[in-house]
Amino acid sequence: MIGQINGLFGVQGWVKIFSHAHPRKNILSYQPWHIKVNGAWTTLEIVKGRVQAKTIVAQLKNVNDREVARDYIGTELYIEKSQLPKLPEGEYYWDELTGLEVVNCQGIVLGEIAYMVDTGSNKVMVVSAGTESSSSKDNKEHWVPYIEPFLISIDMDKRQILVDWDENF
Repeated sequence: MIGQINGLFGVQGWVKIFSHAHPRKNILSYQPWHIKVNGAWTTLEIVKGRVQAKTIVAQLKNVNDREVARDYIGTELYIEKSQLPKLPEGEYYWDELTGLEVVNCQGIVLGEIAYMVDTGSNKVMVVSAGTESSSSKDNKEHWVPYIEPFLISIDMDKRQILVDWDENF
């Protein structure tokens, strides 16, 4: 998911966008967007878009009134993975990390990455311990900073991340 339609702006089918792109205005450079409405995938094209105060706004092709645009509020925006730039060796998109098993230096499985969070000062892996593979079955979440010295290694072949993190923290 690269973003979400989270409101209406003005008239003629303009919508407010919450962007996960970095920088956030880059969402406007990815076209087309794909959304799922009532169980069916559809494609949206941007006619115009811009940064508006603290949000992104876009006018969508063939969406010419507020009522049609209103149906899209809350809809998640997706793009083709091929639209993303190739990352350097050892760097990953967040969706590639989601679902990886997280193990600490003592060999204890903390769980799997449920999602990632950018706190502003650093990125954080939110590890859900309620998974089958985790040693802990209490549904505890671990918020592990995605930086050294806590992040030791990522093994994409094993789909596993090694961290220096106490299971009780």
